[in-house]
Amino acid sequence: MRIARTIPEARAAVASLRANARCLGLVPTMGALHAGHISLVRAARAACDAVVATIFINPTQFASGEDFAQYPRTFEADCALFESEGVDLLFAPEAAEMYPEGFCTVVEIEGVSDRLDGQSRPGHFRGVATVVARLFNIVAPDKAFFGQKDAAQVAILRRMVRDLNFPLELIVCPIVRDPDGLALSSRNRYLSPEDRGHALALARALCRIEERIVAGIFDSASLLEAGRAILAEEPAIRLDYLRIVDPDTLEDLPNARHGALVAVAAWVGSARLIDNLLIP
Repeated sequence: MRIARTIPEARAAVASLRANARCLGLVPTMGALHAGHISLVRAARAACDAVVATIFINPTQFASGEDFAQYPRTFEADCALFESEGVDLLFAPEAAEMYPEGFCTVVEIEGVSDRLDGQSRPGHFRGVATVVARLFNIVAPDKAFFGQKDAAQVAILRRMVRDLNFPLELIVCPIVRDPDGLALSSRNRYLSPEDRGHALALARALCRIEERIVAGIFDSASLLEAGRAILAEEPAIRLDYLRIVDPDTLEDLPNARHGALVAVAAWVGSARLIDNLLIP
């Protein structure tokens, strides 16, 4: 596996891969890898001739007071995992490479980026869209792979790809969970054993909502009330939001119709966790 630290190095390495690869896949990450990330790499390996992964902890998507300084950094272990999974190129730039002095161009998806996590974390999705647009421009992949756990991010990036006519396919892979139901996240490392037990309420709340939908209840207010009742059983959880929204616009829906997204975010200890359910 080749490692590129600068944009010119990455572009040269991509050009070399292109000589023998008709389809190039991209898996962007912030490192601190877990099985969810590896599922994206494996999906990319199955669909593409060559795979580029990235590790970049993007400072522009963290607001003041968030966990940028504490975000887990496990570069050597991440490199070993990527290499064992057959990644061809790892692009791991420093912040100064992605945001050189004088950098002032941003990508903002108006409206959508102010909903869900965008409402709770102003400017977050501007940072996400800007850095992903840069990665698309540098790597020029045919397919880019993201996880369903970051459902609001997926909505933002789908709109960006469409509006800016990026010539690529954005592929969304299913949420990967631990056997107890907790959605995998790099921030799960922040959880104490006690916090982890509390965090399982997020998945339980989604399951309760799903059970009610299967039983024929579709009114969003009733469904959200049932989900909040589960979360209220864990006083250690500080709920940010529990919403039923359109998965493309992230606007609230009065009914949990086919394809609706049930999304939750909450603080458990020092960790802000997200999870979601797509109504089948």
